[in-house]
Amino acid sequence: AGCESWADIEQLSVMGVFEVLPHLPRLRRLKRSQVAHALEPRADLFVGVDFPGFNLRLAATLKAHGLPTLHYVSPQVWAWRSGRVRGMAKTLDRLLCLLPFEPAFYAGRGLTAEFVGHPLADEIALEPDRGAARLALGLAVEGTLVALLPGSRASEIERLGADFIAGAGWLARQRPGLCFVLPAASPAARAALAPLIAASGLDVRVLDGRAREALIACDVALVASGTATLEALLCKRPMVVAYRLGAATAWLLRRFRLVRTDHFAQPNLLAGRRIVPEIFQEEVTAERLGRELLDWLDDPARVAAVVDEFRGIHASLRRGSAARAAEAVIAMLGGPGPGAPCG
Repeated sequence: AGCESWADIEQLSVMGVFEVLPHLPRLRRLKRSQVAHALEPRADLFVGVDFPGFNLRLAATLKAHGLPTLHYVSPQVWAWRSGRVRGMAKTLDRLLCLLPFEPAFYAGRGLTAEFVGHPLADEIALEPDRGAARLALGLAVEGTLVALLPGSRASEIERLGADFIAGAGWLARQRPGLCFVLPAASPAARAALAPLIAASGLDVRVLDGRAREALIACDVALVASGTATLEALLCKRPMVVAYRLGAATAWLLRRFRLVRTDHFAQPNLLAGRRIVPEIFQEEVTAERLGRELLDWLDDPARVAAVVDEFRGIHASLRRGSAARAAEAVIAMLGGPGPGAPCG
């Protein structure tokens, strides 16, 4: 796309409250460097894409220097820390939302927000081909396949990896003959998971990436909370969602009731009710994960019902998001004139 990268996106892959503290000096240096890049030579527009903890602060500084600002992907202010909306209204000229219920939250709060659809919904077929995905991965077309996605960040694998593998082991003891596939997000993730898999004695096919194909190919998935849960929904696969934060961060969220939603899994948020199991913090155990997976495998009628609901959600998100977002950016730039360069 003709983009010049000024920094590696992995530098922003930090989650939590207390977990961020050791990284603050580095993140401040990164912010200063990005401001300098944007102001000399002067940019025409700042577009922040996700990573609100960093990008909204960067947008505020650039807005103070007179740059128009647009942010793509709403932060989850409707779930926690809703007070951020006041600052966002001062900082952003426009907000593009991926989820249909988000613009209503911003209505009357001084912020122009619009739903543009979700790009993943455009990329993934409404009826994914499970057989083709299995053949592409070199897996048997027949047989029951379980996908394990313990997350891409090192912190997620550290907190969830062992329990995901142990949960698969519990399930395998109840249902011999199952096959397991684990798409590793990076070489580092693969290296961190390898000793856990070896110690379990499980036969797990580890892939280098290819998470989407693994989700399409599987019968049920065990997924760390995040975008992967939406991807599993779009692949029309029943899932069990789990997450574990650092103990101090989890205590803070509970103690001060900072989370204002009843659910954290994206399928449940989009459905407005619990349609897939979600397991948090100390509830994440091998037996609990295994039992929830087994419940899906033992109840084909329940699977059929949730897959049908997934189809409806998929259709509601399929709006040509990339084109709509690009049109919003062009509109803020005043539209390209005849013969105008697009750099």
